[in-house]
Amino acid sequence: MTFANVLGLIAVGVVAGVVSTVVSLASVISYPALLAFGLPPLSANVTNTVSLVFTGLGAVAGSRPELADQGGRLRRLGGMSITGGATGAALLLVTPPSTFEAVAPWLIVVASLLLLCPPRLEALTGSLGGGHLLRAGVFVVSIYVGYFGAAGGILMLAVLSSVLRDAPARLNAVKNVLSGLANAVAAIAFALFGPVQWAAAVPLAAGFLVGGRLGPVLARRLPGRSLRVAAAVSGLLVAVKLGLDTYL
Repeated sequence: MTFANVLGLIAVGVVAGVVSTVVSLASVISYPALLAFGLPPLSANVTNTVSLVFTGLGAVAGSRPELADQGGRLRRLGGMSITGGATGAALLLVTPPSTFEAVAPWLIVVASLLLLCPPRLEALTGSLGGGHLLRAGVFVVSIYVGYFGAAGGILMLAVLSSVLRDAPARLNAVKNVLSGLANAVAAIAFALFGPVQWAAAVPLAAGFLVGGRLGPVLARRLPGRSLRVAAAVSGLLVAVKLGLDTYL
């Protein structure tokens, strides 16, 4: 890992960290960057997950005003997030690397489309019951976050918004915490049992920490719709490139 590569990964981390907290699609930037630096797909994914922990830390630090008086809500949902993240990490570790390589392009396609058209789940709350939907939704989304995670924040925010009635900024802060918990427990599993490339993880994590801290501040000022479209188009282009490399 050269000095130029280290600086490049820090810069990628800053940009992806901001994108993560503003439009919830950091992995569409950071995962392909790690591939470009020469990491195999599975190693790039687990390295990315470990580094993303610092985006969550930065995002929580930047969202402290919005998290005020939400401790009870976070305690009720945090266990589901941790359990789901552990389940997703286990699925990734016990399945062959070729399985992840085959599904990664499709996961990025789905993530990018979700960014353009966020799901609306309000119609389900009446039939399933808001509390049951919320807990089940947090658990299922956390499995996805533990496995790969791109656009997991969008799904988490959709689940929260479908049940909870609160200011968008406060729900976004809860989303950052719950997604961060799922990602953190997956990162612990990958650090212990996965092929993490620490030479890449450390500078990327440093950039994520800065970007995650800046994200909530910028989210209050930037045009979210334009960022969503730009990130989604970039994600689709990355998915096409990965698909061509995998299937041709």
